[in-house]
Amino acid sequence: MKTSIRRQFALIFIGLMAGTILLCWLMNSLFLGKYYIRTKTRVIYDAYDTISQAANSDSYSSEEFQEELNAVCNKYNITVCIMDANSQTKYVSKNGGQQLELRLMGYIFRLPMEEARIVEEGVDYRIQRTGNAGDEFLEMYGRLSTGISFIMSTPIESINESVNIANRFFFYIGCLGAVAGGIIIWLVSRKITRPILKLSDISERMVHLDFEAKYQENARNEIDVLGENINKLSESLKKSISELKTANNELLKDIEKKEQMDEMRKEFLSNVSHELKTPIALIQGYAEGLQEGIYEDPESRAFYCEVIMDEANKMNNMVKRLLTLNQLEFGNDIVNMERFDVAELIRSCLNSADILIKQKGIEVRMEVRHPVYVWADEFKTEEVFMNYLSNAINHCEGEGYIDIKVEQAKNTVRVSVFNTGLPIPEESLSRVWDKFYKVDKARTREYGGNGVGLSIVKAIMESMNQDYGVSNYLNGVLFWFELEAGNSESL
Repeated sequence: MKTSIRRQFALIFIGLMAGTILLCWLMNSLFLGKYYIRTKTRVIYDAYDTISQAANSDSYSSEEFQEELNAVCNKYNITVCIMDANSQTKYVSKNGGQQLELRLMGYIFRLPMEEARIVEEGVDYRIQRTGNAGDEFLEMYGRLSTGISFIMSTPIESINESVNIANRFFFYIGCLGAVAGGIIIWLVSRKITRPILKLSDISERMVHLDFEAKYQENARNEIDVLGENINKLSESLKKSISELKTANNELLKDIEKKEQMDEMRKEFLSNVSHELKTPIALIQGYAEGLQEGIYEDPESRAFYCEVIMDEANKMNNMVKRLLTLNQLEFGNDIVNMERFDVAELIRSCLNSADILIKQKGIEVRMEVRHPVYVWADEFKTEEVFMNYLSNAINHCEGEGYIDIKVEQAKNTVRVSVFNTGLPIPEESLSRVWDKFYKVDKARTREYGGNGVGLSIVKAIMESMNQDYGVSNYLNGVLFWFELEAGNSESL
Protein backbone atom coordinates (compact mmCIF):
# COMPACT_ATOMS: atom_id res chain seq x y z
CA MET A 1 0.00 0.00 0.00
CA LYS A 2 1.74 3.18 -1.24
CA THR A 3 -0.36 5.69 0.75
CA SER A 4 -2.61 4.57 3.56
CA ILE A 5 -6.02 6.15 4.04
CA ARG A 6 -4.95 7.06 7.56
CA ARG A 7 -2.06 9.13 6.22
CA GLN A 8 -4.25 10.71 3.55
CA PHE A 9 -6.90 11.53 6.14
CA ALA A 10 -4.33 13.13 8.48
CA LEU A 11 -2.62 15.09 5.67
CA ILE A 12 -5.95 16.46 4.41
CA PHE A 13 -6.92 17.76 7.86
CA ILE A 14 -3.45 19.14 8.58
CA GLY A 15 -3.49 20.84 5.17
CA LEU A 16 -6.89 22.35 5.89
CA MET A 17 -5.66 23.61 9.26
CA ALA A 18 -2.48 25.07 7.78
CA GLY A 19 -4.48 26.68 4.95
CA THR A 20 -6.89 28.22 7.43
CA ILE A 21 -4.01 29.67 9.46
CA LEU A 22 -2.34 31.02 6.30
CA LEU A 23 -5.60 32.59 5.14
CA CYS A 24 -6.02 34.27 8.53
CA TRP A 25 -2.46 35.60 8.30
CA LEU A 26 -3.08 36.94 4.79
CA MET A 27 -6.38 38.58 5.74
CA ASN A 28 -4.74 40.09 8.80
CA SER A 29 -1.90 41.54 6.73
CA LEU A 30 -4.12 42.97 3.99
CA PHE A 31 -7.25 44.16 5.76
CA LEU A 32 -6.59 44.61 9.49
CA GLY A 33 -5.19 48.18 9.03
CA LYS A 34 -8.10 49.28 6.89
CA TYR A 35 -10.59 47.72 9.26
CA TYR A 36 -8.91 49.47 12.20
CA ILE A 37 -9.08 52.93 10.51
CA ARG A 38 -12.69 52.34 9.48
CA THR A 39 -13.61 51.43 13.04
CA LYS A 40 -11.95 54.56 14.40
CA THR A 41 -13.67 56.66 11.70
CA ARG A 42 -17.04 55.26 12.66
CA VAL A 43 -16.44 56.14 16.32
CA ILE A 44 -15.54 59.76 15.44
CA TYR A 45 -18.51 59.98 13.12
CA ASP A 46 -20.81 58.81 15.91
CA ALA A 47 -19.45 61.65 18.09
CA TYR A 48 -20.00 64.07 15.18
CA ASP A 49 -23.67 63.03 15.02
CA THR A 50 -24.04 63.72 18.72
CA ILE A 51 -22.53 67.23 18.31
CA SER A 52 -24.61 67.95 15.21
CA GLN A 53 -27.85 66.99 16.92
CA ALA A 54 -26.97 69.12 19.96
CA ALA A 55 -26.11 72.10 17.74
CA ASN A 56 -29.36 71.86 15.83
CA SER A 57 -31.30 71.79 19.08
CA ASP A 58 -29.12 74.45 20.68
CA SER A 59 -28.48 72.12 23.65
CA TYR A 60 -24.72 71.80 23.42
CA SER A 61 -24.40 74.05 26.45
CA SER A 62 -26.61 71.82 28.56
CA GLU A 63 -25.29 69.49 31.18
CA GLU A 64 -26.98 66.50 29.57
CA PHE A 65 -25.08 67.07 26.32
CA GLN A 66 -21.79 67.51 28.09
CA GLU A 67 -22.31 64.33 30.14
CA GLU A 68 -23.23 62.38 27.01
CA LEU A 69 -20.20 63.69 25.14
CA ASN A 70 -17.94 62.98 28.12
CA ALA A 71 -19.17 59.39 28.14
CA VAL A 72 -18.39 59.05 24.42
CA CYS A 73 -14.94 60.57 24.86
CA ASN A 74 -14.06 58.31 27.76
CA LYS A 75 -15.42 55.18 26.07
CA TYR A 76 -13.66 55.63 22.72
CA ASN A 77 -10.62 57.71 23.83
CA ILE A 78 -11.67 60.77 21.84
CA THR A 79 -10.54 64.35 22.60
CA VAL A 80 -13.08 67.05 21.66
CA CYS A 81 -13.11 70.83 21.51
CA ILE A 82 -16.17 72.92 20.48
CA MET A 83 -16.40 76.67 19.76
CA ASP A 84 -19.42 78.78 18.97
CA ALA A 85 -19.78 81.20 16.06
CA ASN A 86 -17.83 83.84 17.97
CA SER A 87 -14.88 81.44 18.48
CA GLN A 88 -15.67 81.09 22.11
CA THR A 89 -14.91 77.72 23.63
CA LYS A 90 -18.16 75.96 24.58
CA TYR A 91 -16.86 72.46 25.41
CA VAL A 92 -13.47 70.93 26.08
CA SER A 93 -13.13 67.23 26.94
CA LYS A 94 -11.33 66.41 30.13
CA ASN A 95 -8.83 64.05 28.47
CA GLY A 96 -6.72 66.77 26.77
CA GLY A 97 -9.22 68.92 24.91
CA GLN A 98 -7.33 72.12 25.78
CA GLN A 99 -4.52 71.13 23.37
CA LEU A 100 -7.01 71.08 20.48
CA GLU A 101 -8.11 74.73 20.99
CA LEU A 102 -5.05 76.06 19.14
CA ARG A 103 -5.46 73.57 16.32
CA LEU A 104 -9.15 74.48 15.96
CA MET A 105 -8.19 78.20 15.94
CA GLY A 106 -5.59 77.48 13.26
CA TYR A 107 -8.20 75.73 11.09
CA ILE A 108 -10.73 78.57 11.67
CA PHE A 109 -8.27 81.29 10.73
CA ARG A 110 -6.54 79.15 8.09
CA LEU A 111 -3.16 79.21 9.67
CA PRO A 112 -0.40 76.98 8.21
CA MET A 113 -0.66 73.41 9.53
CA GLU A 114 1.38 70.25 9.03
CA GLU A 115 0.54 68.12 6.06
CA ALA A 116 -2.23 65.60 6.68
CA ARG A 117 -3.75 62.67 4.74
CA ILE A 118 -7.47 63.05 4.11
CA VAL A 119 -9.52 59.96 4.95
CA GLU A 120 -13.03 61.26 4.33
CA GLU A 121 -14.51 64.67 3.49
CA GLY A 122 -18.12 65.87 3.87
CA VAL A 123 -20.03 69.13 3.40
CA ASP A 124 -19.17 70.53 6.80
CA TYR A 125 -16.38 68.26 8.07
CA ARG A 126 -13.10 66.61 7.12
CA ILE A 127 -11.52 63.45 8.55
CA GLN A 128 -7.75 63.15 8.19
CA ARG A 129 -4.66 61.43 9.58
CA THR A 130 -2.08 63.67 11.24
CA GLY A 131 1.19 63.27 13.06
CA ASN A 132 4.11 60.93 12.50
CA ALA A 133 4.55 57.19 12.72
CA GLY A 134 4.29 56.13 16.33
CA ASP A 135 2.44 59.37 17.23
CA GLU A 136 -0.37 59.43 14.72
CA PHE A 137 -3.94 60.70 15.19
CA LEU A 138 -7.20 60.43 13.37
CA GLU A 139 -8.63 63.94 13.38
CA MET A 140 -12.02 65.42 12.42
CA TYR A 141 -12.79 69.09 12.25
CA GLY A 142 -15.44 71.31 10.62
CA ARG A 143 -18.01 74.04 10.93
CA LEU A 144 -21.71 73.23 11.18
CA SER A 145 -24.40 75.29 9.46
CA THR A 146 -25.25 76.77 12.85
CA GLY A 147 -21.75 78.33 13.05
CA ILE A 148 -20.48 75.80 15.59
CA SER A 149 -16.82 74.79 15.02
CA PHE A 150 -15.48 71.55 16.37
CA ILE A 151 -12.42 69.36 16.34
CA MET A 152 -12.07 65.76 17.50
CA SER A 153 -8.96 63.64 17.70
CA THR A 154 -8.23 60.05 18.64
CA PRO A 155 -4.79 58.44 18.69
CA ILE A 156 -4.00 55.75 16.12
CA GLU A 157 -1.71 53.02 17.35
CA SER A 158 0.89 51.78 14.92
CA ILE A 159 -1.31 49.50 12.89
CA ASN A 160 1.64 48.03 10.99
CA GLU A 161 3.31 47.06 14.22
CA SER A 162 0.02 45.65 15.46
CA VAL A 163 -0.34 43.62 12.26
CA ASN A 164 3.20 42.28 12.64
CA ILE A 165 2.57 41.37 16.25
CA ALA A 166 -0.71 39.70 15.30
CA ASN A 167 0.99 37.82 12.45
CA ARG A 168 3.74 36.55 14.72
CA PHE A 169 1.10 35.51 17.21
CA PHE A 170 -0.81 33.69 14.49
CA PHE A 171 2.41 32.02 13.34
CA TYR A 172 3.30 30.69 16.79
CA ILE A 173 -0.25 29.70 17.63
CA GLY A 174 -0.66 28.21 14.14
CA CYS A 175 2.48 26.09 14.44
CA LEU A 176 1.50 24.91 17.89
CA GLY A 177 -2.07 24.25 16.73
CA ALA A 178 -0.87 22.41 13.61
CA VAL A 179 1.40 20.13 15.65
CA ALA A 180 -1.23 19.48 18.31
CA GLY A 181 -3.96 19.09 15.69
CA GLY A 182 -1.77 16.78 13.62
CA ILE A 183 -1.17 14.51 16.62
CA ILE A 184 -4.84 14.50 17.56
CA ILE A 185 -5.93 13.91 13.96
CA TRP A 186 -3.36 11.11 13.58
CA LEU A 187 -4.74 9.36 16.66
CA VAL A 188 -8.35 9.96 15.68
CA SER A 189 -7.73 8.86 12.10
CA ARG A 190 -6.24 5.65 13.44
CA LYS A 191 -9.50 4.84 15.15
CA ILE A 192 -11.52 5.84 12.10
CA THR A 193 -9.39 4.00 9.54
CA ARG A 194 -8.86 0.80 11.58
CA PRO A 195 -12.17 -0.78 10.49
CA ILE A 196 -11.50 0.27 6.90
CA LEU A 197 -8.07 -1.38 7.00
CA LYS A 198 -9.73 -4.43 8.56
CA LEU A 199 -12.16 -4.57 5.64
CA SER A 200 -9.24 -4.20 3.24
CA ASP A 201 -7.48 -7.16 4.87
CA ILE A 202 -10.67 -9.25 4.72
CA SER A 203 -11.18 -8.44 1.04
CA GLU A 204 -7.53 -9.33 0.35
CA ARG A 205 -8.03 -12.72 2.02
CA MET A 206 -11.24 -13.22 0.06
CA VAL A 207 -9.26 -12.69 -3.16
CA HIS A 208 -7.18 -15.73 -2.14
CA LEU A 209 -10.39 -17.69 -1.31
CA ASP A 210 -9.90 -17.43 2.44
CA PHE A 211 -13.36 -16.84 3.88
CA GLU A 212 -12.60 -17.46 7.57
CA ALA A 213 -11.88 -13.81 8.48
CA LYS A 214 -14.96 -11.87 9.63
CA TYR A 215 -15.58 -8.18 10.30
CA GLN A 216 -16.15 -7.75 14.06
CA GLU A 217 -15.59 -4.02 14.68
CA ASN A 218 -18.22 -1.87 16.39
CA ALA A 219 -17.90 1.57 14.81
CA ARG A 220 -21.70 2.03 14.71
CA ASN A 221 -21.66 3.84 11.38
CA GLU A 222 -21.79 3.14 7.64
CA ILE A 223 -18.56 1.13 7.89
CA ASP A 224 -20.36 -1.39 10.11
CA VAL A 225 -23.04 -1.78 7.44
CA LEU A 226 -20.33 -2.36 4.85
CA GLY A 227 -18.62 -4.87 7.17
CA GLU A 228 -21.85 -6.82 7.66
CA ASN A 229 -22.38 -6.89 3.91
CA ILE A 230 -18.79 -8.10 3.43
CA ASN A 231 -19.47 -10.91 5.93
CA LYS A 232 -22.65 -11.89 4.05
CA LEU A 233 -20.77 -11.74 0.76
CA SER A 234 -18.00 -13.91 2.24
CA GLU A 235 -20.49 -16.54 3.40
CA SER A 236 -22.29 -16.45 0.06
CA LEU A 237 -19.05 -16.82 -1.90
CA LYS A 238 -17.87 -19.59 0.41
CA LYS A 239 -21.12 -21.50 -0.10
CA SER A 240 -21.15 -20.88 -3.86
CA ILE A 241 -17.51 -21.94 -4.31
CA SER A 242 -18.12 -25.01 -2.14
CA GLU A 243 -21.12 -25.97 -4.26
CA LEU A 244 -19.17 -25.24 -7.42
CA LYS A 245 -16.22 -27.37 -6.30
CA THR A 246 -18.60 -30.17 -5.31
CA ALA A 247 -20.32 -30.00 -8.66
CA ASN A 248 -16.97 -29.82 -10.44
CA ASN A 249 -15.69 -32.80 -8.47
CA GLU A 250 -18.83 -34.79 -9.33
CA LEU A 251 -18.44 -33.77 -12.95
CA LEU A 252 -14.82 -34.90 -12.96
CA LYS A 253 -15.89 -38.19 -11.41
CA ASP A 254 -18.61 -38.59 -14.03
CA ILE A 255 -16.14 -37.81 -16.81
CA GLU A 256 -13.58 -40.18 -15.34
CA LYS A 257 -16.23 -42.87 -14.86
CA LYS A 258 -17.42 -42.39 -18.44
CA GLU A 259 -13.86 -42.63 -19.72
CA GLN A 260 -13.31 -45.75 -17.63
CA MET A 261 -16.55 -47.26 -18.90
CA ASP A 262 -15.55 -46.45 -22.49
CA GLU A 263 -12.16 -48.05 -21.92
CA MET A 264 -13.77 -51.02 -20.19
CA ARG A 265 -16.26 -51.38 -23.04
CA LYS A 266 -13.50 -51.25 -25.67
CA GLU A 267 -11.34 -53.64 -23.66
CA PHE A 268 -14.31 -55.93 -23.02
CA LEU A 269 -15.27 -56.09 -26.69
CA SER A 270 -11.67 -56.67 -27.68
CA ASN A 271 -11.12 -59.40 -25.10
CA VAL A 272 -14.44 -61.11 -25.71
CA SER A 273 -13.80 -61.06 -29.45
CA HIS A 274 -10.40 -62.54 -28.87
CA GLU A 275 -11.64 -65.20 -26.44
CA LEU A 276 -14.57 -66.23 -28.64
CA LYS A 277 -12.57 -66.22 -31.86
CA THR A 278 -10.74 -69.50 -31.15
CA PRO A 279 -13.71 -71.64 -29.96
CA ILE A 280 -15.92 -70.29 -32.73
CA ALA A 281 -13.27 -71.10 -35.31
CA LEU A 282 -12.89 -74.62 -33.89
CA ILE A 283 -16.65 -75.18 -33.80
CA GLN A 284 -16.99 -73.86 -37.34
CA GLY A 285 -14.11 -75.97 -38.62
CA TYR A 286 -15.26 -79.21 -37.04
CA ALA A 287 -18.87 -78.56 -38.02
CA GLU A 288 -17.83 -78.04 -41.65
CA GLY A 289 -15.81 -81.24 -41.44
CA LEU A 290 -18.88 -83.13 -40.27
CA GLN A 291 -21.00 -81.51 -42.97
CA GLU A 292 -18.56 -82.42 -45.73
CA GLY A 293 -18.19 -85.99 -44.39
CA ILE A 294 -14.41 -85.90 -44.16
CA TYR A 295 -14.50 -88.90 -41.85
CA GLU A 296 -17.09 -91.59 -42.35
CA ASP A 297 -16.27 -93.75 -39.34
CA PRO A 298 -18.31 -93.26 -36.14
CA GLU A 299 -15.25 -92.73 -33.94
CA SER A 300 -14.06 -89.70 -35.94
CA ARG A 301 -17.51 -88.18 -36.05
CA ALA A 302 -17.85 -88.70 -32.30
CA PHE A 303 -14.48 -86.96 -31.76
CA TYR A 304 -15.62 -84.01 -33.88
CA CYS A 305 -18.85 -83.78 -31.89
CA GLU A 306 -16.92 -83.90 -28.58
CA VAL A 307 -14.65 -81.03 -29.68
CA ILE A 308 -17.65 -78.97 -30.74
CA MET A 309 -19.44 -79.64 -27.44
CA ASP A 310 -16.30 -78.91 -25.40
CA GLU A 311 -15.71 -75.56 -27.11
CA ALA A 312 -19.39 -74.66 -26.82
CA ASN A 313 -19.24 -75.50 -23.10
CA LYS A 314 -16.20 -73.23 -22.67
CA MET A 315 -18.03 -70.42 -24.43
CA ASN A 316 -21.06 -70.99 -22.24
CA ASN A 317 -18.95 -70.90 -19.04
CA MET A 318 -17.19 -67.74 -20.15
CA VAL A 319 -20.48 -65.99 -20.92
CA LYS A 320 -21.85 -66.99 -17.51
CA ARG A 321 -18.72 -65.70 -15.79
CA LEU A 322 -18.89 -62.42 -17.70
CA LEU A 323 -22.52 -61.94 -16.72
CA THR A 324 -21.62 -62.63 -13.07
CA LEU A 325 -18.71 -60.19 -13.24
CA ASN A 326 -20.89 -57.55 -14.89
CA GLN A 327 -23.48 -57.80 -12.11
CA LEU A 328 -20.79 -57.55 -9.43
CA GLU A 329 -19.01 -54.55 -10.98
CA PHE A 330 -22.21 -52.55 -11.47
CA GLY A 331 -23.57 -53.38 -8.01
CA ASN A 332 -26.59 -55.24 -9.33
CA ASP A 333 -25.79 -58.37 -7.31
CA ILE A 334 -27.06 -58.43 -3.69
CA VAL A 335 -24.61 -59.46 -0.96
CA ASN A 336 -26.35 -61.70 1.60
CA MET A 337 -24.33 -61.56 4.81
CA GLU A 338 -24.69 -64.66 6.98
CA ARG A 339 -22.73 -66.55 9.60
CA PHE A 340 -21.31 -69.90 8.49
CA ASP A 341 -18.39 -72.28 9.03
CA VAL A 342 -15.77 -71.41 6.41
CA ALA A 343 -13.71 -74.52 7.26
CA GLU A 344 -16.68 -76.74 6.43
CA LEU A 345 -17.18 -74.81 3.16
CA ILE A 346 -13.53 -75.45 2.20
CA ARG A 347 -13.83 -79.16 2.95
CA SER A 348 -16.94 -79.32 0.77
CA CYS A 349 -15.11 -77.63 -2.10
CA LEU A 350 -12.19 -80.05 -1.75
CA ASN A 351 -14.56 -83.00 -1.89
CA SER A 352 -16.12 -81.73 -5.12
CA ALA A 353 -12.67 -81.30 -6.70
CA ASP A 354 -11.29 -84.56 -5.30
CA ILE A 355 -11.37 -86.44 -8.62
CA LEU A 356 -9.44 -83.70 -10.46
CA ILE A 357 -6.91 -83.46 -7.62
CA LYS A 358 -6.26 -87.21 -7.70
CA GLN A 359 -5.98 -87.26 -11.50
CA LYS A 360 -3.15 -84.70 -11.31
CA GLY A 361 -1.52 -86.44 -8.35
CA ILE A 362 -1.60 -83.37 -6.14
CA GLU A 363 -1.31 -83.53 -2.36
CA VAL A 364 -3.67 -81.17 -0.51
CA ARG A 365 -2.67 -80.14 2.99
CA MET A 366 -5.21 -78.70 5.39
CA GLU A 367 -4.82 -78.96 9.13
CA VAL A 368 -8.02 -77.14 10.24
CA ARG A 369 -10.33 -79.55 12.03
CA HIS A 370 -12.48 -77.27 14.23
CA PRO A 371 -15.23 -74.93 12.98
CA VAL A 372 -14.23 -71.36 11.99
CA TYR A 373 -17.23 -69.05 11.75
CA VAL A 374 -17.29 -65.94 9.57
CA TRP A 375 -19.74 -63.27 8.43
CA ALA A 376 -19.97 -63.19 4.60
CA ASP A 377 -21.99 -64.23 1.56
CA GLU A 378 -21.55 -68.00 1.60
CA PHE A 379 -22.22 -68.53 -2.12
CA LYS A 380 -19.76 -65.80 -3.16
CA THR A 381 -17.14 -67.01 -0.67
CA GLU A 382 -17.39 -70.47 -2.22
CA GLU A 383 -16.84 -68.97 -5.69
CA VAL A 384 -13.76 -67.09 -4.47
CA PHE A 385 -12.26 -70.18 -2.90
CA MET A 386 -13.05 -72.36 -5.95
CA ASN A 387 -11.28 -69.85 -8.21
CA TYR A 388 -8.20 -69.97 -5.96
CA LEU A 389 -8.35 -73.77 -5.78
CA SER A 390 -8.84 -74.13 -9.55
CA ASN A 391 -5.83 -71.88 -10.24
CA ALA A 392 -3.75 -73.80 -7.70
CA ILE A 393 -4.65 -77.19 -9.29
CA ASN A 394 -3.93 -75.98 -12.83
CA HIS A 395 -0.59 -74.39 -11.93
CA CYS A 396 0.68 -76.89 -9.34
CA GLU A 397 4.17 -78.18 -10.21
CA GLY A 398 7.42 -79.08 -8.55
CA GLU A 399 6.80 -80.73 -5.20
CA GLY A 400 3.15 -81.04 -6.23
CA TYR A 401 1.18 -80.00 -3.18
CA ILE A 402 -1.41 -77.40 -2.24
CA ASP A 403 -1.37 -75.95 1.26
CA ILE A 404 -4.65 -74.48 2.55
CA LYS A 405 -4.65 -72.45 5.78
CA VAL A 406 -7.41 -70.79 7.80
CA GLU A 407 -5.84 -68.29 10.25
CA GLN A 408 -8.09 -66.64 12.78
CA ALA A 409 -7.35 -63.24 14.36
CA LYS A 410 -9.51 -61.22 16.75
CA ASN A 411 -11.78 -59.65 14.12
CA THR A 412 -10.77 -61.34 10.85
CA VAL A 413 -10.22 -64.77 9.35
CA ARG A 414 -7.66 -65.17 6.57
CA VAL A 415 -7.98 -68.04 4.08
CA SER A 416 -4.89 -68.75 1.98
CA VAL A 417 -4.23 -71.21 -0.85
CA PHE A 418 -0.59 -71.98 -1.67
CA ASN A 419 0.53 -74.14 -4.59
CA THR A 420 4.03 -75.21 -5.48
CA GLY A 421 5.26 -74.21 -8.92
CA LEU A 422 6.69 -71.26 -10.79
CA PRO A 423 6.20 -67.80 -9.21
CA ILE A 424 4.24 -65.18 -11.11
CA PRO A 425 6.52 -62.64 -12.88
CA GLU A 426 6.77 -59.44 -10.90
CA GLU A 427 5.51 -57.29 -13.78
CA SER A 428 2.35 -59.44 -13.92
CA LEU A 429 1.72 -59.66 -10.17
CA SER A 430 -0.49 -56.53 -10.00
CA ARG A 431 -2.34 -57.34 -13.24
CA VAL A 432 -3.60 -60.83 -12.43
CA TRP A 433 -6.86 -59.23 -11.21
CA ASP A 434 -7.57 -57.57 -14.59
CA LYS A 435 -10.19 -59.08 -16.85
CA PHE A 436 -8.87 -61.48 -19.50
CA TYR A 437 -5.28 -61.06 -18.30
CA LYS A 438 -3.29 -64.29 -18.64
CA VAL A 439 0.24 -64.83 -17.37
CA ASP A 440 0.77 -67.89 -19.58
CA LYS A 441 -1.73 -67.73 -22.43
CA ALA A 442 -0.85 -71.12 -23.91
CA ARG A 443 -1.22 -72.92 -20.60
CA THR A 444 -4.41 -71.08 -19.73
CA ARG A 445 -5.90 -72.14 -23.03
CA GLU A 446 -4.77 -75.67 -22.34
CA TYR A 447 -6.92 -76.06 -19.22
CA GLY A 448 -9.77 -73.92 -20.55
CA GLY A 449 -9.14 -70.73 -18.61
CA ASN A 450 -10.31 -67.36 -19.92
CA GLY A 451 -8.72 -64.84 -17.47
CA VAL A 452 -12.00 -63.88 -15.79
CA GLY A 453 -11.81 -65.91 -12.56
CA LEU A 454 -9.55 -63.59 -10.55
CA SER A 455 -11.52 -60.56 -11.79
CA ILE A 456 -14.60 -62.17 -10.26
CA VAL A 457 -12.63 -62.68 -7.02
CA LYS A 458 -11.70 -58.99 -6.98
CA ALA A 459 -15.31 -57.87 -7.59
CA ILE A 460 -16.70 -60.21 -4.89
CA MET A 461 -14.20 -59.18 -2.23
CA GLU A 462 -14.74 -55.49 -2.94
CA SER A 463 -18.53 -55.97 -2.76
CA MET A 464 -18.02 -57.38 0.77
CA ASN A 465 -15.43 -54.65 1.62
CA GLN A 466 -12.75 -57.20 2.50
CA ASP A 467 -9.05 -57.54 1.61
CA TYR A 468 -7.48 -60.00 -0.80
CA GLY A 469 -4.07 -60.46 -2.43
CA VAL A 470 -1.33 -62.60 -3.91
CA SER A 471 2.30 -63.25 -2.88
CA ASN A 472 5.23 -64.92 -4.59
CA TYR A 473 7.46 -67.50 -2.93
CA LEU A 474 10.57 -69.21 -4.19
CA ASN A 475 8.72 -72.50 -4.69
CA GLY A 476 5.22 -71.27 -5.55
CA VAL A 477 2.41 -68.72 -5.28
CA LEU A 478 0.00 -67.91 -2.44
CA PHE A 479 -3.45 -66.35 -2.92
CA TRP A 480 -5.41 -65.13 0.12
CA PHE A 481 -8.61 -63.38 1.16
CA GLU A 482 -10.00 -62.16 4.49
CA LEU A 483 -13.49 -62.32 6.02
CA GLU A 484 -15.08 -60.80 9.11
CA ALA A 485 -14.72 -63.17 12.06
CA GLY A 486 -17.97 -64.66 13.28
CA ASN A 487 -16.86 -65.65 16.80
CA SER A 488 -18.46 -64.19 19.94
CA GLU A 489 -15.63 -61.67 20.52
CA SER A 490 -16.23 -59.97 17.19
CA LEU A 491 -19.99 -59.68 17.54
